[in-house]
Amino acid sequence: MRTTKIEWTERTWNPVTGCAKYSNGCKHCYAEVMSRRLYAMGNPKYQNGFLTTIHQNDLREPLRWKKPAMIFVCSMSDLFHKDVPFEFIDQVFQTIRATPYHTYQILTKRAERMKEYFQTRCIPLNAWLGVTVEDVKSKYRIDCIRALQAPIKFISCEPLLEDLGELDLMGINLVIVGGESGVQARPMQEKWVLNIQTQVDKQHIPFFFKQWGTWGQDGIKRNKRDNGKLLQGKVVQHFPNVK
Repeated sequence: MRTTKIEWTERTWNPVTGCAKYSNGCKHCYAEVMSRRLYAMGNPKYQNGFLTTIHQNDLREPLRWKKPAMIFVCSMSDLFHKDVPFEFIDQVFQTIRATPYHTYQILTKRAERMKEYFQTRCIPLNAWLGVTVEDVKSKYRIDCIRALQAPIKFISCEPLLEDLGELDLMGINLVIVGGESGVQARPMQEKWVLNIQTQVDKQHIPFFFKQWGTWGQDGIKRNKRDNGKLLQGKVVQHFPNVK
C-alpha cells in the first residue's frame, strides 16, 4: 500500500528528522518546509522543528508493516548527518536486517560518511544505497558509493540544477531525475535531462524521470501537477529488476 507521494518508493520511515544545509540542492528543502508546518500544527515528532532529532521510539516501526514494501529511510532528514551517531545507525540497520521482506532505500548527500560507515560493516541484501547528485560539484559522490557492495546503488539527480556533463556510471544500477518544486524553485532544462538519459540508456541502466517540478518542459512556471512527468511525451519510470 502506497502511503507517500514520492513516486519511486511506497512508504517512508523517519527514525531521524531534521537536517542542515549541506550543498546547493538543500537551498529550498521540501523537508524543512514540511517540518516547520508540522511544528506549527503541534505534531510532537517535530517539536524541535528542523533540528536534527533522533527518534528512538520509531526504530521498530517497519516491523509492524507486514506487507512487503519499498521504504525510503529518512525522507525528512539524512541518515548520515554528522549528528547521527554510528551507534544509532547500527540500530536502524538492525531493523532493516530484521525485516528482509521489505526493501529499504537510503539516500544521502553525505556520501563520504556513508562510505566511512560501511568500511567496517556489511550492507544488508535488502538495502539500496544512493547519493544525490544535483550539480557538477556533487558528482564526486558517485565515486564514494561505487565500490560499496550494495545490491542496488542509485543516483538521485533531484533537484537537477545544471547540465552534469559526462557521467561515470560504472557500478550504478538506477538513475532518478527530477525538477525542483516550491515557490522559489529553480528551473530545470530539458537538455540537461536528455543528456543524462542518453548516457544511462547507452549503459543499459534503468532511468526514472520523476517530475518537471514548478518549471515546465516549456520553461513556464506553474503548479507542478500541471507540469507533470512526461519526458518527450512519455512517462519514463524504469526500475531495476530485483529478484
